[in-house]
Amino acid sequence: MNTILGTLPAELAGKVVTPDDRRYRLLRSTYTTVGRPAAVVLPESAGDVAAALRLARETGLRVAVRSGGHGLSGSGTNDGGLVIDLSTLHRIDVLDRGSRLVRVEAGARWAQVAQALAPHGLAISSGDHGNVGVGGIATGGGVGWLVRRYGLTVDHIRAVEVVLPDGTYVRADAATDPDLLWVMRGAGAGAGIAVAFEIEAMELRDVGYAQLVAAVDPAGETLRRWADVMARAPRELSTAVMLSSQGATSAAFITAVVASDSPSVIRDAVEPLLGIGDVMAQQTHVVPYTELVPPHHLHANSGQMPSSTTNGLLTDMTADAARALVTASAAPHPVLIQLRSLGGATHDPAPSATAFAHRHQNTLVVASAFPPDAPATLAAAWTPLAPHTDGAYVNFESAPDEATFTRAYPGPTGTRVTDLWKRYDPDSVLRPRPPA
Repeated sequence: MNTILGTLPAELAGKVVTPDDRRYRLLRSTYTTVGRPAAVVLPESAGDVAAALRLARETGLRVAVRSGGHGLSGSGTNDGGLVIDLSTLHRIDVLDRGSRLVRVEAGARWAQVAQALAPHGLAISSGDHGNVGVGGIATGGGVGWLVRRYGLTVDHIRAVEVVLPDGTYVRADAATDPDLLWVMRGAGAGAGIAVAFEIEAMELRDVGYAQLVAAVDPAGETLRRWADVMARAPRELSTAVMLSSQGATSAAFITAVVASDSPSVIRDAVEPLLGIGDVMAQQTHVVPYTELVPPHHLHANSGQMPSSTTNGLLTDMTADAARALVTASAAPHPVLIQLRSLGGATHDPAPSATAFAHRHQNTLVVASAFPPDAPATLAAAWTPLAPHTDGAYVNFESAPDEATFTRAYPGPTGTRVTDLWKRYDPDSVLRPRPPA
């Protein structure tokens, strides 16, 4: 008996961690945020998730849900509330090798998924770090190392197993509750708790992997040439760029991944990147996909990386946008600017196909600032960049608010998301609704 929690449901015996439990220290926080919840529940089934939600209703405790990964917004923990930590739900099964259909539980992390699928010659484009949790990315979008060849993670989800806020278990697919399937693919955090996904994987074992460093001019012409190369690149090529500045010198650290093991395909895809400017270093290898999201990425999250992050999508890398990116990366106070290439397969679905509506933009820009004054530093750097952006990705936002919602879910998409959140979570158990 706990004075706050009262008598625990029988289903949760041994699965509730309170501050006096030695496990609490490793379970209370996310990667960016130290939390002090009243309790952390470690469900082992959909029934346990329903019991945890019932406990939250009975005690009046605020609910936070996390799949065990990074959780940049910090919404995977809270102070004084109940955290439902899905990390024990981490099973991965190949349901049908012929159709490449796999079932992945929401608490798995992508390093575990990559390792489980590798013996079958399969892969899922799934973030850029092995510690990223399946549940968060698979309900928000999914920009990974194979994004231009595979598309977003949500584009290949064929069914979702969901516990609704009232405790009801639903398996949503195109024939059974298509509205729930739609909202869970891009805006799932406000509709229900996903416990497992059925995802269509791709045939893949080895990939081309290249690292380049290019000098960046103050006007950002290097970035414009990078964007031009990516606009004409084969779908097999996806890139991520990190901008770094020291004094008057700026550089772009480029990671290029080619979804092929053919040396000629890899060479032809990467070679145009050598022409974007003064390329100071280059390394190219053929590696197993598992090396991009390796098991050694797996770690406990204890608030070890406090930061503030925001993002925006670019349709075109205009001269003004490129210059603003370089200026932000070279600001007096450090701001980390990262660029992720989109296009290719991300443009294939109609904007209305999923709750992730951004199907014409070509670049995701992510900006992060760090203590001691991260929010103010980030705001100062982002303000000149914001006018060049067209939409946003909900998973790279530290302080989501009404404006974030409008950018992430524009126009008719936002209206439909709001309506479905009201339908599936009428009492706003999972998160506050945006104003109607």
